[in-house]
Amino acid sequence: MPSETIAFNKSKLKTPPYDIHTLGDRVLRQMAKRVTKVDAEVRKIVDNMLKTMYSADGIGLAAPQVAIAKQIIVVDIEPDEAANPPLILINPVIRLKGKEICVDQEGCLSIPGVYLDVKRPEMIEVAFKDELGRPQAIRAQGLLSRAIQHEMDHLSGVLFVDRAENALKLNQELTEHGFSRQAVKPVR
Repeated sequence: MPSETIAFNKSKLKTPPYDIHTLGDRVLRQMAKRVTKVDAEVRKIVDNMLKTMYSADGIGLAAPQVAIAKQIIVVDIEPDEAANPPLILINPVIRLKGKEICVDQEGCLSIPGVYLDVKRPEMIEVAFKDELGRPQAIRAQGLLSRAIQHEMDHLSGVLFVDRAENALKLNQELTEHGFSRQAVKPVR
């Protein structure tokens, strides 16, 4: 991890800076654009995304979820650990995927209450720019790998329900939580 970082507050706000869009909103299906310059404006977006994510009890958030069509994601799989900084990935690219595939349950701030099993590579290597614009690369596995892949999907307009293979469970969960099956666009 880089030695010089920006400190982010992990506290929850009654009124977060951004509204999180939900399944069925068109903004979730738009392709995010590459960030050409990491500057104060981008850092403000990152700060507001983190405040919004922590306020919603999330562990990841992608800019398209807050109607910002930029390739920015924030991830913090330990939101209750003040000493562990969040991961900010700008223009992330997966360079390597491990051969081992694992199935685990996922949820999403844009589809509250819905949890489904999703297959993903256990390990990935991802290159990105940090909040100061410096090139970085990390190897992630387990929950961190899953969270990064989940958030990166948002940058391409893909939601975790699009990857769910159990159609019966998918329909049941969506109906139970008031979402339309027509909003799902299966990815195989």
